Amino acid sequence: MTQPLSSALVLFSGGQDSATCLAWALARFERVETIGFDYGQRHAIELACRPKVLAAIRQLSPVWAARLGEDHMIDATVLKSLGATAMTHEVEISMTAAGLPNTFVPGRNLLFFTLAGALAVRRGIGVLVGGMCETDYSGYPDCRADTLKAQEETLRLGLDADIRIGAPLMYLDKAATWQLAQDLGGDALVAMIGEETHTCYLGERGARHAWGYGCGTCPACELRANGWQRWQAGKGNAS
Repeated sequence: MTQPLSSALVLFSGGQDSATCLAWALARFERVETIGFDYGQRHAIELACRPKVLAAIRQLSPVWAARLGEDHMIDATVLKSLGATAMTHEVEISMTAAGLPNTFVPGRNLLFFTLAGALAVRRGIGVLVGGMCETDYSGYPDCRADTLKAQEETLRLGLDADIRIGAPLMYLDKAATWQLAQDLGGDALVAMIGEETHTCYLGERGARHAWGYGCGTCPACELRANGWQRWQAGKGNAS
């Protein structure tokens, strides 16, 4: 069996952050597998983007192509059955009485890491990689570093395995995330992320912007677009 810390399992949605995390993992681990989740998301188009991104990643580097292994798709639609959110139902995006955006799906990342951990121990993988970030904090408590630290310890105890969680974007804003992609794979990776990944909460892929496809007005699009603009401005100032 492959030594656990020589391999990683990337939580891969088909979006910008998880694609960047995938490149990050491929630069560091000898074997990398991916896991995706169908949770009845409103923007299910991201699931259609996943195989295109994986194919494009393989084309970018022969080393990455050799390291990138099996992709796993998991049915997590039980999350949708637990109650309505703006990510799983056709409701307007808004703030809730609890002070959280209704795009927050309670328990989503906790369930994802539990399922990923269960798969990882079967696959001889010791590191789970996710694109959670608290710098561009959107109010999601399951994206915080403290949450992931607690989740890691729970997995280590509950699975009796040396499971670790890597979150390379945790302290990066979106501009820095674009820069990380540039550092990892140059212009080719940045261009691929812009063309093939999906972020828009509404599932809109009709309009192509400099930063990619999307409605341009939902919180995810605004975050991605603003990060792109700040990154581009920073490159101009650097030159």
